[in-house]
Amino acid sequence: MRLTRVRVTNYRSIEDSGWVDIDDVTCLVGKNEAGKTAFLQALHKLNPLLGSAMFDETMDYPSRHYARYKRTRDASPAPVVIAELELGDDEMRAIAAEFGEGFLGSKRVTATKRYGSEARTWDHEINEAKGIEHLVSSIEATAPIKKRLLATTTADELASAIDALDEPHSTAVAVADKIRGWRGEDFGAALRDGYLRPWLPKFFYFDDYSIMPGRASIPDLITRRDQETLQESDETLLRLLDLVGAKLEDFSDQGNFEALTRELEAAANGISSEVFQYWKQNPDLEIVAVMSAAEEGAQPPLDVGPVLNIRIRNPRHKVTVPFDERSKGFVWFFSFFAYFSELESGSGENVILLLDEPGLSLHATAQRDFLDFIDGRLAQSHQVIYTTHSPFMIQAGRLDRVRTVEDVDDDGTKVNADVLRTDADTVFPLQAALGYDLAQTLFVGPDCLLVEGPSDLLYLQILTEALVGDGREGLDERWVVTPAGGASNLITFVSLLGANQLNLAVLMDSSQAEQQRVRNLLSTGKLKARSIVQISDVVGNDDADIEDIFEAGFYLELVNGAYSAELSAPIKVADIREGNPRVVVRVGEYFQSNDVGTGRFNHYRPAAYLLANQAKLAPKINAATLDRAGALAEKLNKLLG
Repeated sequence: MRLTRVRVTNYRSIEDSGWVDIDDVTCLVGKNEAGKTAFLQALHKLNPLLGSAMFDETMDYPSRHYARYKRTRDASPAPVVIAELELGDDEMRAIAAEFGEGFLGSKRVTATKRYGSEARTWDHEINEAKGIEHLVSSIEATAPIKKRLLATTTADELASAIDALDEPHSTAVAVADKIRGWRGEDFGAALRDGYLRPWLPKFFYFDDYSIMPGRASIPDLITRRDQETLQESDETLLRLLDLVGAKLEDFSDQGNFEALTRELEAAANGISSEVFQYWKQNPDLEIVAVMSAAEEGAQPPLDVGPVLNIRIRNPRHKVTVPFDERSKGFVWFFSFFAYFSELESGSGENVILLLDEPGLSLHATAQRDFLDFIDGRLAQSHQVIYTTHSPFMIQAGRLDRVRTVEDVDDDGTKVNADVLRTDADTVFPLQAALGYDLAQTLFVGPDCLLVEGPSDLLYLQILTEALVGDGREGLDERWVVTPAGGASNLITFVSLLGANQLNLAVLMDSSQAEQQRVRNLLSTGKLKARSIVQISDVVGNDDADIEDIFEAGFYLELVNGAYSAELSAPIKVADIREGNPRVVVRVGEYFQSNDVGTGRFNHYRPAAYLLANQAKLAPKINAATLDRAGALAEKLNKLLG
């Protein structure tokens, strides 16, 4: 059973997250206090691997609505998690074998968890007639009797009909007994109890509080375990013991010290060897497990022995230090591995991993290592949902995995896959991830074309495809088109790339203000005058942006599509006819005067809309636009060596 999408409602900062699609790996990105952790914690309680499955309505229900909710909670407990899951082919075959082909109408089922109960309610499509047909097919009886049994509509009716038979065959009695073994003598209950509930994935939540301690008093752990007051960090340590089949009581026997120490060291070495496949920061470290008596004067609870000590040895410096005094990044990495290794060696349950800010204390390259671990190890057998606000925990080539988390005024936390509708602070890690990824690819070719922003890149790509489709020359594929993140960054990029002896060209917007930037670029000595191409060279106006290559009517179609939710009516050419020759400036003035999109016009959104709807919109690009685009491509291609 695989989680496909989920919706969280009525939980802390989340009034209604909206439906959130879940992939094999899903990354939640957002600012601090946006609600990322709340989303994971709510999902965890749907079916936790460890811990309580109960929601605490006093603590968890959104406080500003709690007084009103108290009046209805008993009659109508509020839903918190609604999870849509998809059954696998083997699971569908097992259900068909039990209840008949076609009994379950869809692979999709929904589990809902509410306040006030650990139980879940289920929504599914079943065909009881198919179930009855399947049960009756196993009964030995005459055709008239089978016809009478097939006329029943529910499982309990079928059982009653069998009871009413004169001297029913043993196969009929077996069917009736089977039905009476179901809760409520109901097909749905039999499906849920026998299949859906056992197959529902468990959720394992791991955060910084789960980091394993470096020292622990065995008697103290036994006491708190029996009192059910263990902390998450203690649970991680116990998982390491579980990995070698050790119980806390085993350490009470002094004769077991040596054997247990060796087993723990073996387990630690085994985990370490796997850790260092992904931990590239310092592969020379070793984990050492040592049993000791309590030290005189030690602070409680370490004043009572025996004490289990986990230490880290650095052969380079020939010294060992307590586990929790080592680099926090490595401590987190090893703790997670210890827990995950025991999880893998367990019963083989279907477990979804919920990782809250994984590797927050890791160096940037170590975070990239952990991303490799997620893809190369975790996601091979588990779905993974993790939160982050680090650009290094985002794969620029897999932004389809990213869901943005934003705390919206008066609406609470929203989770969205549409980054175009999210505030700049929320998507900053995405922008930074793209920038980092871009920086790694700046030197892949000898010919680099710098443009001001990502919308320029999209327009050049789409116009080139349109030109080629029309039998014309597009932008040569040898150009590595690189957005600089704004005109103000161009001189920095030229200085950086020019030092690498690349063939550089710059495509710039045209205005009086840009002329000083042109002079600044030429002053670097790394560009020739002809290597700076301005849009005015092909548009015909002294002031022009790349958007002015398009006809105004076509560009407004992109704007209207991108801002359809914010516009009360589509913008017409007549609405922006007067003023600056640059169409983006006129649209921006319209947004400001009509308070569209809080008065701010984002140049990227129309470009993204064109990309998303390219099949429908590209054929509308007219010949005059292609003439201007072709002239630009020809001018740029002449700069190639």
